[in-house]
Formats: sequence, structure tokens, C-alpha cells
Amino acid sequence: MTTKRKRVVVGLSGGVDSSVAARVLMDQGYDVVGLFMKNWHDTTGVLEADCPWLDDKFDAEAVARKLGIPFHFIDLSREYRARVVDYMFSEYEKGRTPNPDVLCNREIKFDVFMEKAFELGADFVATGHYCRKETIETPNGVMHRLLAGSDGNKDQSYFLCQLSQEQLAKALFPIGDMVKPEVRKMAGELNLVTAHKKDSQGICFVGKVDLPVFLQQKLKAQKGKVFLVPTDCELFNREWNRTADDPSNEVLEALALPYAFHPKYGSKIGEHNGAHFYTIGQRKGLNIGGFPEPLFVLGIDVQYNQVFVGMGKKHPGLFRKVLKVNNREIHWIRPDLAMKVGESRRLKIRIRYRQPLQDGVLYQRENGLFIVFDEFQRGITSGQFAAWYQDDELTGSGVIA
Repeated sequence: MTTKRKRVVVGLSGGVDSSVAARVLMDQGYDVVGLFMKNWHDTTGVLEADCPWLDDKFDAEAVARKLGIPFHFIDLSREYRARVVDYMFSEYEKGRTPNPDVLCNREIKFDVFMEKAFELGADFVATGHYCRKETIETPNGVMHRLLAGSDGNKDQSYFLCQLSQEQLAKALFPIGDMVKPEVRKMAGELNLVTAHKKDSQGICFVGKVDLPVFLQQKLKAQKGKVFLVPTDCELFNREWNRTADDPSNEVLEALALPYAFHPKYGSKIGEHNGAHFYTIGQRKGLNIGGFPEPLFVLGIDVQYNQVFVGMGKKHPGLFRKVLKVNNREIHWIRPDLAMKVGESRRLKIRIRYRQPLQDGVLYQRENGLFIVFDEFQRGITSGQFAAWYQDDELTGSGVIA
């Protein structure tokens, strides 16, 4: 009696990574099905010729044909707009900077898409992410570990930092043990149309965008003032007691607050078209020249429509050591490792994709989770995700307050 093969539905994106992921699964003996999802078709603000979904669909279909696997198409643009894009607009309107790629994985690829895959008889869903999964037995039962990809230059575990145990249980990452050159080489040997295709960039499934134009679909452009903040501003005089092993809640709360910029701390040097179109650390798009060093956005005030900038990439207004994650925004991929109130833990942290892991201590308090870095961090931004790692395992994440 033959055992029925496990069916895996691969999210074929029209890129080289998912193409090779499908072939690896075939070589491992799975019954593989390709499923392409259309998530976006509005070209408002999208830079010309970037991420054309129809071309991606043709490439994905060509790969399925070459590999000899079934190919299906699904339109999830309505769900994508409701769960990802509308969230983006809402966050920018509040003066926060969201990460749509993280949301896309949590809400679309491993939720709505996964449901559709199950309708096709899937036992698992696979993607071309550069990360790994390991299933272990713990005193609390079976747990699924999300591990960094073997390719340090392409590790994409950060983008999956909001996945749950239930989602990971049904997820496969076939190329997590490979490095990008290997993937390209394999695609070339298989004569896949995606072998030399450039990696997609920009917002997940939308592509590279002119952000102000894209956001003006929902957010109104409005003239406001730009203020230059000097490096010796009194706001940057916060002190951190490096010997404090158990800092007070009050100290942590104070140090985790974004700098409270105000026109009194600077001088007006120009105008902008809407504070919500800018984010901390941004250099391009200010269109203000004539200064000895480049200008960078230090902070925004959407209530009064003000943008605050500083000269030079080492301006102290760009750096902080402490951030907070509100309790309702804390997510543990490994719930068995969740911290209790009063507990502290030294871990590795990153606050953006491809940032080298940073050393720091997590403090769980009644009023939230605080991360205190060993070194000052550039561009800590409300709305982005902080993810924390124990060795090469991503154990949890949260939205920066």
C-alpha cells in the first residue's frame, strides 16, 4: 500500500526564490502545487515599470509549466487593501511608520493565502523566504522555532516576526539552508525564466513607490514648516545609568519616549507638503539645500504639521538607547519563552530588515516591554517592529511605541 504524498502549495511570486523553493520540495518528494496571488493593481504612486503583477504572473506560470506542477491564480487585492494598505494609511496619518511587509506575511501569506491553499488540499504552505523552521519537543509540548536563514546577507526571518505557532506549524521554507548564489545557480541549471530576474523591491506586492504620491490617495497634502534643530539642543541631554541592573519604570518610560521636538528648539528653514509623508532618518524628499551637511528628519508632529530636521548623519537627534513596546503589541512566536512581569533577559535585537543584530536587555514591566540597547541606535521609529533573537532563533517581536 503506497502512502499518499503530502501536498504543499507554494506561493509562486514570479521570482527566483519561490521558483527554486518549488523544485526543492519536488526533490523532497512532496506533491507540489503553485499558487500565484494578485494583491495589488492600483498604479497610483508606483514608479513606472516596477513590479508589474501581470509579468510576474506570466513568469510564475512559466515556472510551473517548466517544473510540471499545477498552477492556480487567486485575487486577494481586496483583502490586501483592507488588512495591509488601509493599515498603512492609518499609521502614517498618526505620524507612525508601519512595516507593510511584516503585516503582509502575518495577514495575507500565512492567513488568507494559507486558507485558500487548504482549499486546494494543502498539508503545508511554502514560500521562498530565507529562513528556517525547526520543530522541537519542550516541557510545554511541541514548539516550532523560527530560525535565521543560512545566508546572512539574505536572512528574512525579520519579515516573519509576527507569525504564530499555528501559522508556523503549516509553513515550510525550502531554501532556508541555501545561499542566494546557490539558488540562482540551480534556477539556471533548470533553465527557469526567473533565473536572472532581479529581486523585487519596495512595498510587498506594490513595489517601489513615490510615498507621498501613494499616500495622497487617502492623506491630504498640506503646507507646513520645517525647523532645523541644532546638535546641542537640551532635548538630547538624557542620561542612562550604565550600571543600573534594575532601572525604575519611571526611568525606562522617560528614556523610551521619542524626542518632544518643538519650534522653540529650532529655526524655520523651509516648508513641506505634509508631516505624515516623512519618517525619522529620511534624507531624500526635503528639497532644502544650502547647508554644509545633508539634512535628516529627526521627528514629525502631525497634529501641528511640523517637520524637524538636523544636519549630518551623526546628529544626536537621530539616536536613542531605549524603546518601548506596549503590552497589547507584544508578540511571542515562542509563547513558552514569554517574559513575566519583573523579568529581564539579555538578547539580540533588530529594529529593521538587514540591520546587524544588536545587543541589549529586555525588561518586562507592568506598563510594557522595554528594550535597552548597549549602544545608541539610529532611527528608532514608532510603528516599526522590534524583533528579538536568542542565538539564531527569533522568539518574539513588537510594534515600537
